[in-house]
Amino acid sequence: MNKLKSGRIDWLITLAPFIIIMILAGVLFIFPEQSNNIIGQVRFFFGDTLGIYYLVIGLGVLLISIFLSFSKCGNVVLGEPDEKPKYSFFAWGSMMFTCGLAADILFYSFAEWVMYATNPHIEELGSIAEWAGVFPLFHWSFIPWAFYLVLAVVFGFMLHVRKKNRQRYSEACRPIIGKHADGILGRIIDLFALFALLAGTATTFSVATPLMAAIIVELFGITISRTVVTIIILLITCAVYTYAVLHGFKGISFLAKLCIYLFFGLLVVVLLCGGQGRFIIENGFQSLGKMIQNFIELSTYTDPSRTSNFAQDWTIYYWAYWMVWSIAAPFFIGNISRGRTIKQTILGGYVFGVGSTIVSFVVLGNYGLGLQVSGRADFIAQYAADGDLYGLILSIINTMPAAKFILVITMVCMIAFYATSFDSIAYTAACYSYKKLEENEHPHKLVSLLWCILLIVLPIALVFSESSMNNIQSISIISAFPIGIIMIIMIWGFIKDIKIYMKKELKGKEWQNN
Repeated sequence: MNKLKSGRIDWLITLAPFIIIMILAGVLFIFPEQSNNIIGQVRFFFGDTLGIYYLVIGLGVLLISIFLSFSKCGNVVLGEPDEKPKYSFFAWGSMMFTCGLAADILFYSFAEWVMYATNPHIEELGSIAEWAGVFPLFHWSFIPWAFYLVLAVVFGFMLHVRKKNRQRYSEACRPIIGKHADGILGRIIDLFALFALLAGTATTFSVATPLMAAIIVELFGITISRTVVTIIILLITCAVYTYAVLHGFKGISFLAKLCIYLFFGLLVVVLLCGGQGRFIIENGFQSLGKMIQNFIELSTYTDPSRTSNFAQDWTIYYWAYWMVWSIAAPFFIGNISRGRTIKQTILGGYVFGVGSTIVSFVVLGNYGLGLQVSGRADFIAQYAADGDLYGLILSIINTMPAAKFILVITMVCMIAFYATSFDSIAYTAACYSYKKLEENEHPHKLVSLLWCILLIVLPIALVFSESSMNNIQSISIISAFPIGIIMIIMIWGFIKDIKIYMKKELKGKEWQNN
């Protein structure tokens, strides 16, 4: 194990984003109304006035992923030219999928169709049965994973081909900004990245953790407040992902595979035992077809007349949120993709990542939608009455046979998802703390432990104030704006750099042949 030397740690990059966001959280907590008004106005500017910016970047990154896969670039190996993948497809796919999607996927898989069903835009398009299941597939599939996979290739090329020893956003921008990557501009880029990472982490924990608390209360009839239960769950989750991180990639790989088994086990139970199997399969197949058939229209819909604000409330929000999450997940995916070609990384990511995501929304989402359409339950009315999504999900699960058992599986699966997502985030953040990391060198365990703790402190602080959590979600969206600019620079630099690399490789082969 490498020795911890304080001279190798970049303390500005390590502590500044955390201090800033903690001060911000304190201001939000003390002055919730005033800060909410200011942040709401800023969010409106970025999400509404400049919303098309996010849509253009999303569609553009998807097209770039297709270009990279099927051009000559697709044959470039992320490593030595004859190197083989370190992990099997299943182990690689499991780590990739679980690092990119936290427990949010279970929360939204159950309930997202209800939120769409109450939006006026669905009425404009047609019936709830036809369209409520389409948008979850759209918002969680190709464009979100394009953000991850294109940047994973950028970082994989930087780490395994160019063998860079600075695992940061600024280093990926070097082909364009040159020596400025080592100066103030590079520091600003990295601070933006880590600030977005912490804000996105807090947002993610705030979304689904209360559902875990609600399940605990339901299972054990606990009388203490949901807030206290939520904090206990956060601490347990922190302990699990800290254990995995401190055991390196071996621990992360084991936890990821365990999570995948639990996840697909839950889907099989719901599909085969829930009584909605035929509707799940048929409506899921139909929704997938509608999503593919209308993909360009969905990707470019801006609602210029603002008849429903659907694009601003959902698509633009999601693309911004995925961009914020692209700080850590692509670094981790690029790290574990050594030995795979660019084509294998992107297309394999689409097969495993998008495929697993779609299956989740098809099975869990269409279970509740099937009950709604058949008239056996009215989840839309329940949500309209109290707006409690956590109670709604419990109501959906309680209609299933062996509901208590399914609640337990869901709970354990969510903890595993959170742990596998945040161990990759903690690993990436720990890499950021180092001025340099040599090839095959990993962060010291104490540095990883520091980030494991830092990542959990903010969500625990925010759980006491719902207003503050909503503001932090807005901050995540605002953070995505500069991240989008940085992403463009990184992809531009990567394309420039790989062209130079391929020309040299071609010249080398010609020299060998002669």
